Amino acid sequence: MGVRAECVLSSDIDPDCKRAYAANFGEAPSGDIHAIEAGSIPDHDILLAGFPCQPFSIIGQRKGFEDARGTLFFEIARILEAKKPQAFVLENVKLLAGHNSGKTLARILEVLRGLGYQTDRRIFNALDFGLPQKRERVFIVGFKNPSAFEWPKAVLPMRPLKELLEKKVPQEFFASDYIRRKRLAHHQPTKEPTIWHENKAGHISVYPYSCALRAGASYNYLLVNGERRLTPREMLRLQGFPDSFKIVCNYSQTRKQAGNSLPVPVAASVLRQVFQSNGWVNGQKTPFTYPLPQSSVGQLLLLEKGSRYGKSKTKNRRKV
Repeated sequence: MGVRAECVLSSDIDPDCKRAYAANFGEAPSGDIHAIEAGSIPDHDILLAGFPCQPFSIIGQRKGFEDARGTLFFEIARILEAKKPQAFVLENVKLLAGHNSGKTLARILEVLRGLGYQTDRRIFNALDFGLPQKRERVFIVGFKNPSAFEWPKAVLPMRPLKELLEKKVPQEFFASDYIRRKRLAHHQPTKEPTIWHENKAGHISVYPYSCALRAGASYNYLLVNGERRLTPREMLRLQGFPDSFKIVCNYSQTRKQAGNSLPVPVAASVLRQVFQSNGWVNGQKTPFTYPLPQSSVGQLLLLEKGSRYGKSKTKNRRKV
């Protein structure tokens, strides 16, 4: 797309996420966004952010704004009000759309529109963007000036699961004989690779794709062919991370980061439309810069690396 990007601020409170981000981008994210004065944030043209999903997720208690983590959205609003970027892209779990009978999302959109932004939202599934993972997420976009923005079309065929799986997997990733027998008692082995999913009620489903990766799920929540856990590289591939991404944290932390992440092709497709609708393509406007507040390493990384999937010539420059 010919878009130059300069990251002027990134923010995360998780030490391992900061470590992974620094190893891959040469920059250690700043800490708690609450402690960062809005006035100290450099001017920027676009803000990219993900706020904690637990207050709105089926896994959490779904208390929404009553949960302290839910109020991190208002930190995003604080920065938007102070810096007035031309556009923003926000992301959260699908259940945000239905939380509290839709009142939570309505409140979020009300706040964003009250700040002077033309705002819209859409739910996308990673399965529709080429990844073998059923992962539905809400994307919210906003523009300071009238925009001809159009949501991307989800038309990419799903990449076969077998193309993402590693051929040689250490024995440490295989489940116990007890767990494997329990799976086989419910389903017979399949000819093609599948991922066996056990929900909270104990029901086991078998699909030629993965159910959504979760940061805090049981280690046996998803099993390849009903017999082994996904490796760190496989989990990152399911989210669309390139193999050039350096894995510097242990299995538990990398699993957590992958589970908190968002699918690269989906984010890339949304961002591509944002760039085009604002004339940030082919040198029509000046390079954009952006802060990335209080996100997981996956959200920070994916939104920066998205250009790889658009076959663009983007060069990312970063400074603290």
